[in-house]
Amino acid sequence: MDSTGRRGPLILWAATLVLLIRNIGAADIYLEWSVSLDSTIHPVNVSIPVITVNGMFPGPLLNTTTNDNVQINIFNNMDEPLLMTWNGIQQRLNSWQDGVSGTNCPIQSGTSWTYNFQMKDQIGSFFYFPSTRFQKAAGGYGPIRINNRNLILIPFAKPEAEYDLLIGDWYSIPYKAGREIVGDRFGLGLPTAILMNGKAPYTMGLPSESFDVAQGKTYRLRISNVGSALSLNFRIQNHQMVLVETEGSYPNQITLDSLDVHVGQSYSVLVTANQSVGDYYMVASPTQVNSSSSPRTLGVGVLHYAGSTTPPNGPLPVGPNQLDRDFSVNQAKSIRWNMTAGAARPNPQGTFNVTNVTLTQTFVLHGSKVAADFRYLYTVNNVSYMTPPTPLKLADYYVNGSGVYQLDAFPVDSIKAVSAVETSVVTGIHKGWIEIVFKNDLDVMDSWHLDGFGFYVVGFGDGEWSSASRESYNLFDPVVRSTVQVYPGGWSAVYAFLDNPGMWNLRSQHLANWYLGQEIYVRVFDPDPNPAKERPPPQNLLLCGMFESGAPTPLPQPSSGASVPSPQPSRPCTKEECQRNSGGYFHHGSEIHCMLQVFMSCIVIAKFCLRDLGY
Repeated sequence: MDSTGRRGPLILWAATLVLLIRNIGAADIYLEWSVSLDSTIHPVNVSIPVITVNGMFPGPLLNTTTNDNVQINIFNNMDEPLLMTWNGIQQRLNSWQDGVSGTNCPIQSGTSWTYNFQMKDQIGSFFYFPSTRFQKAAGGYGPIRINNRNLILIPFAKPEAEYDLLIGDWYSIPYKAGREIVGDRFGLGLPTAILMNGKAPYTMGLPSESFDVAQGKTYRLRISNVGSALSLNFRIQNHQMVLVETEGSYPNQITLDSLDVHVGQSYSVLVTANQSVGDYYMVASPTQVNSSSSPRTLGVGVLHYAGSTTPPNGPLPVGPNQLDRDFSVNQAKSIRWNMTAGAARPNPQGTFNVTNVTLTQTFVLHGSKVAADFRYLYTVNNVSYMTPPTPLKLADYYVNGSGVYQLDAFPVDSIKAVSAVETSVVTGIHKGWIEIVFKNDLDVMDSWHLDGFGFYVVGFGDGEWSSASRESYNLFDPVVRSTVQVYPGGWSAVYAFLDNPGMWNLRSQHLANWYLGQEIYVRVFDPDPNPAKERPPPQNLLLCGMFESGAPTPLPQPSSGASVPSPQPSRPCTKEECQRNSGGYFHHGSEIHCMLQVFMSCIVIAKFCLRDLGY
């Protein structure tokens, strides 16, 4: 304090002014969404239920600007519980709104719940989708835009218009049937088609996607891979693309003939209509997989020039060889952060530089699968995640996790000797730098996503990772995003600064992998009770599991990194409980999977076997 005693009030006034300035122009957005099953929409002429939002497939655009406050009241008009997650939205200090099984109780059928969150200090292209019960395979997804505020310029000229393009694989079986067989020996096989904005390929003669352009004008395409399994290569006949945005980051602009978009990833490209007036094919085809047995597994749309009267002609544009891994990896390595471009905040993206950071943690996570009871499970370090009936965030807040999970029992840098089915929760050190190495022990592509953060993609490599692999890292200008691809037999490495307290999902974006256990949760804890550090539970908090009859007074929280009391042995869920809750062995309540959960749990808690196997 200075001699006048006024330094404290001045600091408070200055901090308040900064907050006011940063929120100038922030809007309050109120939306009502009804999520339903619709059997009248047939994207590929096969009658299967499609999940719609307000009767739309894909769902409506969530169009926002940095720091907008969003309230979305979601009415669940389906016949089973629902959660909606916001892929890439960081939910700053507010993991209560993340919409995954570890943070939220599901919205029960015939009820509604209001998500309330802020697009805090973010820009870019993202998407939303239903996160449990394999529902994403039936749709329910839609695009998210977070636009720049006017006071922060974007590093490219304003385009004539913008289009959202959701590309993804599609299976011609009902999603409920799909979740029953996805873990079987032969699984789901290759998808039937690639959809563009929920529409069939142009080549099938069904309603297809078309974007209108005017000759000489430039357009922004916001592209997201919303599929379940396939990495896709996107290209436009006779047109090049300029890459300008990667999940909220501005990269150094590069010109591309085609772009690999892996499951869960989003990009923005600029396309200039600089060809003769006509119609041109847009194509999304599988990459890093041999789909020769299913040559019609293509997404095809049309870029339509104003004044064109003829359909597209000539062969479809050909991309790189499907199995050309060098092309894909080299393209990934060429996507680098523009260190001088603006960001959501009024400072350059390069404010954080990772060349000299001190790592506080390293996770080495092996993704693989194991056989269990005539089915496959997907694992992380040989542990398949089991979803408890009580969301982790609820248990963490009210009982320090006791009875639901044991903190740090999961091996973060080694493979468990014997495969297990457990609820894996690990400590992420608050305001520490973490290195996460994703090792793909599968023979197909994978991709990984971290809720709550953007991470720096510092390296790709083949074979096993070791500390010597760091010599190949790009620490100068690695791009920041929230989903990274991992090539078969290879590894991908990322850095993240864990400044966002909460319970955060770290998962495979491949739907079968995630659904069958390839995920963990990272608990980032700040012991400061100040709500400015992490928001308290929302007033409309849903309760379920052990808190279904009401919530107790929260217990004192342990400090960051301190161990949470071990859960006491408890019986596996009964069939009725499995069917009522969305937790359990396979994220849903079918009887066969409840039996599997009980069987696996009985290995650990033998005294309940006879009673709980009495189906």
